[in-house]
Amino acid sequence: MVAAAQFGGLRDNHSLLGEKNKLLVANRGEIPIRIFRSAHELSMRTVAIYSHQDKLSMHRLKADESYVIGREGEYTPVGAYLAIDEIIDIAKKHGVDFIHPGYGFLSENAEFAAKVIDAGITWIGPPPEVINSVGDKVSARNLAAKANVPTVPGTPGPIETVEEAKNFVKEYGYPVIIKAAFGGGGRGMRVVREGDDIVDAFNRAKSEAVTAFGNGTCFIERFLDKPKHIEVQLLADNYGNVVHLFERDCSVQRRHQKVVEVAPAKTLPIEVRNAILTDAVRLAKEAGYQNAGTAEFLVDNQNRHYFIEINPRIQVEHTITEEITGIDIVAAQVQIAAGASLEQLGLLQDRIVTRGFAIQCRITTEDPSKNFQPDTGRLEVYRSSGGNGVRLDGGNAFAGAIISPHYDSMLVKCTCTGSTYEIVRRKMLRALIEFRIRGVKTNIPFLLTLLMHPVFINGDYWTTFIDDTPQLFKMVSSQNRAQKLLQYLADLSVNGSSIKGQIGVPKLTTNPNIPLLHNREGDVIDVINTTPPSGWRQVLLEKGPEEFAKQIRKFDGTLIMDTTWRDAHQSLLATRVRTHDLVTIAPTTAHALAGAFALECWGGATFDVAMRFLHEDPWERLRKLRKLVPNIPFQMLLRGANGVAYSSLPDNAIDHFVKQAKENGVDIFRVFDALNDLEQLKVGVDAVKKAGGVVEATICYSGDMLQPGKKYNLDYYLEISEKVVKMGTHILGIKDMAGTMKPAAAKLLIGSLRAKYPELPIHVHSHDSAGTAVTSMATCALVGADIVDVATNSMSGMTSQGSINALLASLDGEINTNIDARHVRELDAYWAEMRLLYSCFEADLKGPDPEVYEHEIPGGQLTNLLFQAQQLGLGEQWTETKRAYREANHLLGDIVKVTPTSKVVGDLAQFMVSNKLNSDDVRRLANSLDFPDSVMDFFEGLIGQPYGGFPEPLRSDVLRNKRRKLTSRPGLELSPFDLEKIKEDLESRFGDINECDVASYNMYPKVYEDFQKMKERFGDLSVLPTKNFLAPPVIGEEIEVTIEKGKTLIMKLQAVGDLNKDTGTREVYFELNGELRKIPVVDKSQKVEAVSKPKADVNNPLHVGAPMAGVVVEVKVHKGSLVKKGQPIAVLSAMKMEMVISATAEGQVKEVFVKDSENVEASDLLITLENPEAEAK
Repeated sequence: MVAAAQFGGLRDNHSLLGEKNKLLVANRGEIPIRIFRSAHELSMRTVAIYSHQDKLSMHRLKADESYVIGREGEYTPVGAYLAIDEIIDIAKKHGVDFIHPGYGFLSENAEFAAKVIDAGITWIGPPPEVINSVGDKVSARNLAAKANVPTVPGTPGPIETVEEAKNFVKEYGYPVIIKAAFGGGGRGMRVVREGDDIVDAFNRAKSEAVTAFGNGTCFIERFLDKPKHIEVQLLADNYGNVVHLFERDCSVQRRHQKVVEVAPAKTLPIEVRNAILTDAVRLAKEAGYQNAGTAEFLVDNQNRHYFIEINPRIQVEHTITEEITGIDIVAAQVQIAAGASLEQLGLLQDRIVTRGFAIQCRITTEDPSKNFQPDTGRLEVYRSSGGNGVRLDGGNAFAGAIISPHYDSMLVKCTCTGSTYEIVRRKMLRALIEFRIRGVKTNIPFLLTLLMHPVFINGDYWTTFIDDTPQLFKMVSSQNRAQKLLQYLADLSVNGSSIKGQIGVPKLTTNPNIPLLHNREGDVIDVINTTPPSGWRQVLLEKGPEEFAKQIRKFDGTLIMDTTWRDAHQSLLATRVRTHDLVTIAPTTAHALAGAFALECWGGATFDVAMRFLHEDPWERLRKLRKLVPNIPFQMLLRGANGVAYSSLPDNAIDHFVKQAKENGVDIFRVFDALNDLEQLKVGVDAVKKAGGVVEATICYSGDMLQPGKKYNLDYYLEISEKVVKMGTHILGIKDMAGTMKPAAAKLLIGSLRAKYPELPIHVHSHDSAGTAVTSMATCALVGADIVDVATNSMSGMTSQGSINALLASLDGEINTNIDARHVRELDAYWAEMRLLYSCFEADLKGPDPEVYEHEIPGGQLTNLLFQAQQLGLGEQWTETKRAYREANHLLGDIVKVTPTSKVVGDLAQFMVSNKLNSDDVRRLANSLDFPDSVMDFFEGLIGQPYGGFPEPLRSDVLRNKRRKLTSRPGLELSPFDLEKIKEDLESRFGDINECDVASYNMYPKVYEDFQKMKERFGDLSVLPTKNFLAPPVIGEEIEVTIEKGKTLIMKLQAVGDLNKDTGTREVYFELNGELRKIPVVDKSQKVEAVSKPKADVNNPLHVGAPMAGVVVEVKVHKGSLVKKGQPIAVLSAMKMEMVISATAEGQVKEVFVKDSENVEASDLLITLENPEAEAK
């Protein structure tokens, strides 16, 4: 409260009103605060009243005294402010001299005014008899007739029955509007057009009027299409003098609720303005009006004006009139009520002028993207606007305020003033952007879109402009980035990391160092400000794919491709290396590896893992890296007809995906099929050709080709390579996933291919599982391979690729690799720290595993399979799992083992170990076992056709009658995706969507949806340093996060609160850029019994949920009721507004979960439907 004891003397010494100077405001929220400010300037003492639900409201604290209305539970939250006798008793008990009603509630209630006067208290407003003569719309029409002022055709008096409404429509036609006679603020209004249900509209308007104003009287009039709503601010003293303070344009409305107001009206012709102002003053004089009021008019598209009503109170938008005239309307109200004349106040018409323009925006806690659904909860953050020409009038607008469902959703009024309309519009945009409001949704994004619309810029808006302009709802919402990141860190503080596969926390607790590169003279290279040397990408961009391949082949030596950014960390660190750490080292890499053939950085498992486990966008990773590394080609792994998914997709989905990949930065596409199925492979190859990328059609190498009787021998590879080359490829790839290509096999295979295809570049990929990769790759180079794959030293070995420095040393003096070994060593210092940073994902492999020649488990799968075995409790049976893998491979027909076929073998192996089965058991029991889905998919033919065909009778026994037997490419049976429809659906659910989002969804629908949910909850997590992404913050630790260029957040954990045993939550306290933030987090380790209603499934049309928090006014159906789609089934009241809830589908009511007068939260399940006929079909 205001420190009355400290400042009371000041007011007493400067009182303008004598001893009787105590004022009570019979209202809540913003308007009491506004009135208190003027009262304090008049040296008055102030009194607030409040409901029990409003005990923490700001208006109570802004007054000198405040008193609660009634006993707890005696009144409803709204009813407390309508309790006439109780309010007057409070005023009398505490020596109040004046009562100001504000707006809404009792402000237009003549009975209240009369009782205030009878109690000997001065009423600030028109007398009761004047309120009666102008305060309801029916009386106002009679007044207009006396004053000879035009009105819209309507009923001469209130209507009591629906039949009267129907008769009016019969005479004047549609459209019509039903209005509450004692209403305002859009309450109790219903527009009825031809074909609408006039009975329901009448009943709803009447019911809403009773709820909001305590009086259900309604009238009906003709509804004007696209009119302007112009109102005139009036002031009248007690001696018959009336002045106007010019007009306001209040046309920008929604649900008849004003949203943005402008003064003066920008496009109103001067003669129309003058006529309206003259009529407004004439009406006030005819009525014997006193104090402040507003005459409201509609102006049609022919500039004819019609009087609507006089509002006998202060208006929400009075602020803009104050700003353009310099007149304090509230102070004038008080002084007029105390007996001052307009002349004494200096308010003579010829002295009242306007200066410039003013715009007011009502900032509300409503979500425009959900049909302005009111939002409730705690204001976690409130940072307001300010500066030159910005005025704020707020109520409960402060951090920590609780936004209640019981009252109006307005949070603060923002009023801007300037010399021209355009200056003010731009000032308002600036002011709105400055607001930071977190914890509840607001309409600020909508207001910004509205202010930038051409209609608003020109000032040509009309009363239904918002409803008639759907593009206004294509908004750019605040990203709320800081609060979302704090939410993640808070959850991490309470519950620890939720990243799958993480064991413990990183061993590296400091930020990694970025190593320095030195030139030949020993000087440090400025990798940030110096353009990296030209590389092979410049050749590709200048010459195109065909010539690029020729230049690669002509190179005198063997080039290297670095797999550190993809396959290396997939093999060693479960694919968990994040964009943040790749971006950090990218500029250094662009210089250190400028001579490399390519960086393998995208596709394969990195694509879905980025979304699934790292909660980041793989496309954004690609774009960021491409920008930082403009000189080295990027290569991705493409699974033929699968794209980057694990099963076949329609061909148009593959074409679409590859097109996006090429446009966003991929240069070279290593295309393979897990079974070397050429039909599947061709889908990917053709897609790359269409996109204009470099095709590297790849043959998967499987097992040890030197073993006698091996299925995949030299003849097989030469035969299949011939078909691949005929298919058309720029580069021929050989992909040894398990690392089983011995040096002798490398010499034989690569030497034979080089002899067969002397002009074609050959690229070899292997893993170091057996410890022989460096020797094998050196052998490949010596016998003619153009490119071999390696990884940086600290990310090499075991299931990864061979060491780059080891290979360079092996070839030194014999073969040129175009790489500076010194730069490679300097670069590796960073990755040595990365191994510590990602230590919590290490597979804990101790060294090479030459047994790979027997079990043939691919490198990446080896670490994953070990992890999965441990998760399934089979860790102690790892040796048995490897034996089962070998048996499973032979059961399946000795297939090529690359993702996804390697997963089939792995799943079958784990299935065998879990069920203690050997290969004979599987064959014998095949027709009775329930095999894993991946095994069923393989035998059905969904992955493709294996070389040599499927093993029989095992295939028939496994499939039984559960699955068909495909004999052709799976994609041929798939209908093309409707890409436009998919995009429209994603836009309706997730907002701003691009073609890359569509491509992600096509590959992994569920993963993409879950990623979007995580992004909505936590924002862009890729900006967090990895140690803070994986490990809980330490109290007092300062975390710096750059969210975009020039914007850095400084966050510091201050404390984690005690457990709230009722809710199972803890409060986590942070400093954000020096400001305290409090984040509530559910402690998942605690079990709390909470009673909550089931939630509606938004994707299930048979679920009907509450669109917002509120009170159920009426349930219109019961269990067993038959309903049609769109039929009203319940009525909900929230924020003093009623909403009809309609059936979302045709059917029968299966269950009703609520009853009349019951409180509900947003999305609570109200009713479930069933459709027996549809279910039967």
